[in-house]
Amino acid sequence: MAASGGLSAPAIGGITAAIYVVVVIPALLAGVILLSATSALTAAASCSSSGFTSGFGPGGVSQQVGDHKYTAEQLTNAQTIVGVAVGRKLPKRAAVLALATAMVESELRNLDYGDRDSLGLFQQRPSMGWGSPAQLLDPVYAANKFYDALLALPGWYSEPPGGAEQKVQRSQFPERYGPREPAAAALTEKYWQGADNPVPAPSSGSGTGQAQQVDLAFGGCPDKGAGELGALNPEKLPADFALPQHPQQRAAVTYVLSKLGKPYVWGATGPDAFDCSGLMQTAWAQAGVEISRTTYTQMYDGVAVGSLSQVQPGDLLLIPGSTGTAARPGHVAMAIGHGYVVDAYDTAHGVILTKLESRASEVVAIRRVVGSDGQPGGDPRT
Repeated sequence: MAASGGLSAPAIGGITAAIYVVVVIPALLAGVILLSATSALTAAASCSSSGFTSGFGPGGVSQQVGDHKYTAEQLTNAQTIVGVAVGRKLPKRAAVLALATAMVESELRNLDYGDRDSLGLFQQRPSMGWGSPAQLLDPVYAANKFYDALLALPGWYSEPPGGAEQKVQRSQFPERYGPREPAAAALTEKYWQGADNPVPAPSSGSGTGQAQQVDLAFGGCPDKGAGELGALNPEKLPADFALPQHPQQRAAVTYVLSKLGKPYVWGATGPDAFDCSGLMQTAWAQAGVEISRTTYTQMYDGVAVGSLSQVQPGDLLLIPGSTGTAARPGHVAMAIGHGYVVDAYDTAHGVILTKLESRASEVVAIRRVVGSDGQPGGDPRT
């Protein structure tokens, strides 16, 4: 996930022409060309803007799960809802409740219409404070908002079938949620990664799971563009730099520094190329600490740090970038100490070294994976 730039879907306009050529070439070659065209169409389907062309999508092709058959769009949205719960280390029960709700409200389709101003997978309403229309049509944002509301309910995990869903949604048809839970449980099992998680401890705060915003008095305003990257040589450390003392922080920082100058490649996790979140995950893996894979889930790893003045080496700095927002950052960098930052910036810059002060206006949230006292960052579920 780059701070600027992005991927574009491949053009497929030439495929049709390739298919018509079959009628004027020897029959022996016709099957080869048709196979190539079919492969190209399949690849284009997986890279199309919707991701669901011809029944293909990140969630797979249309298929049977339990007693129900789902489209690729439905499976993709189910995978997203479960993935958000996994990233936030919530119990499977939370994912089941979220899926059951989305099944009732939208049949797992990301609807741009609904009753009055209801939108998206959960038919959440901007007028009721759930978010803007654009936010509610973002499946990750919508799922997080559902989980935020769910976690704010005391005893949500022990409610009878349909009970927790109704308390979140306040539907006119509360009886519809419970019957969908068995199908939701089957989808949860399909996409769940790792062991189940315990129920989070009750929160004394508002119950929100959104990334904690930094102290705005210390430059935590939303991203205003690429910003000034500073005049540092991205492949040479300043002479006064010293590595952190704590061994896990030291390992993570040493790793990102060893990758200065490596290219940015979307989806790459090393060792010779990285995207922003891939660099963070691999660096902390070198320290023996597991964090999640994407920026959208790393915003829940560790615990929140309230101000840039409290930043320690290894802290993740969340930045909106060109593809995200303050509520859902699309880019991540690592503070390495002494006022410096390393990140896989974009395809033009690769992995670079900058001054924290030159990036301060971009940072909207900070997550601590391991502190200088050696304690884990904490429970990311609340």
